[in-house]
Amino acid sequence: MSGAVAVSAWWTPLAVVLLGLFVWAAAALDGVLTARAGGTHRGAALVRPVDATVRLLRQRRVVTLSSDRPLWRIGGAGLLVAALLMLAVTPLGHWTLSDLDVGVVWFNAMDVAVWALVWLTGWGANSVHPLVGGYRFLALALGYELPLMFALTAPPIAAHSLDVGVIAGAQGTVWNVVWMPVAFVVYCVGVLAFSVWGPFAAPIEPDIAGGVRADLSGVDRLLFEGGRLALLVAGAAFAVPMFLGGGSGPLLPAWAWTLVKTAALVAVLVWLRRRLPVLRPDLLLEVGWLVLLPAALLQDLLVAVVAVWVR
Repeated sequence: MSGAVAVSAWWTPLAVVLLGLFVWAAAALDGVLTARAGGTHRGAALVRPVDATVRLLRQRRVVTLSSDRPLWRIGGAGLLVAALLMLAVTPLGHWTLSDLDVGVVWFNAMDVAVWALVWLTGWGANSVHPLVGGYRFLALALGYELPLMFALTAPPIAAHSLDVGVIAGAQGTVWNVVWMPVAFVVYCVGVLAFSVWGPFAAPIEPDIAGGVRADLSGVDRLLFEGGRLALLVAGAAFAVPMFLGGGSGPLLPAWAWTLVKTAALVAVLVWLRRRLPVLRPDLLLEVGWLVLLPAALLQDLLVAVVAVWVR
C-alpha cells in the first residue's frame, strides 16, 4: 500500500512555485558564498538572481551559424522539464502529484534523460566549445550513472517496494541514511553530477570557453542555468523520502519537514561547490568505476542481507 496520496491539479502550480523559490534561494546562497570568497558586499548577492533573470530576458538571442535550433533549445529547456518530472513522484509530506508504483525507476529515467539534454545543448550549437563540453558530460555520465543507479537501489530493497511513498513510510524512527550512509553519499555525488555542479562542472569550465553554455544567450541561457539549479533542488528533494525519513519529525507537519530537509540538503550541495575542485573527466571516471561503484554494490549487498534476515 502506498505511503503517499495523489492530489488534484492544484499541486502542479504549487510544485512550480516551490521549485522557483528553491532555485532562487540556491542561486542567492551561491551568490553570497561567491561574494564572501571574493571579499565583496554580500547584500547585493541576494538580489543578483533577479537582476540576472531580468538581464537575460532582455538580452537578444545570439544564434550560431547553421545551428540546429530545435535540438539546441530542447536541450537547454529540457533540464527544467526533467527537474519538474522528478518532482512529480517526490512526496511533499503525505501528498504527491503522481504516486507511481515505480517512482524510483521514473526518477532514474529522468536522470538518464539529462544525458541527452546536456549533450543536445552542446551538439545543437554547431560550435566547437559546446560540442567538447557535451562530450565531456557524456564521459562524466559513464562514471556516475551506474553508482547512482545502485545507490538508488538500496532503499527499495529495504522497503520491498519501488514506490517512493512506501519507502518514506518504511523508515519509521531510523532513517535510511543512518544504515545506508554509503548509498546516500553516492546518491549525493550523482545529484551533483547530473546538475553539472561542483567537481562535475568540467562541461561548462572556462578552459573550453564555457563549454555547452558557451553560445547560449538570452532566454536560452536563463533556462539552462535555471535547469541546472532545478535539477539540484529536485535531487535534494528526492533524497528526503529516500534517505532522510520523508516528512517525519517532531512538532511540524510532514510537508513542512519535507521542505526543511530539502532546504538543508540544497544548502549543503550549493556550499560544496566552493569546497570541491573541478576534476578531469577521466579521473572522475576512474573514481566512479573503482571506488563509487564497488562501494554502492557492497551497500546493496548489506541492505539485502539485513532485509532478508528481518523479513
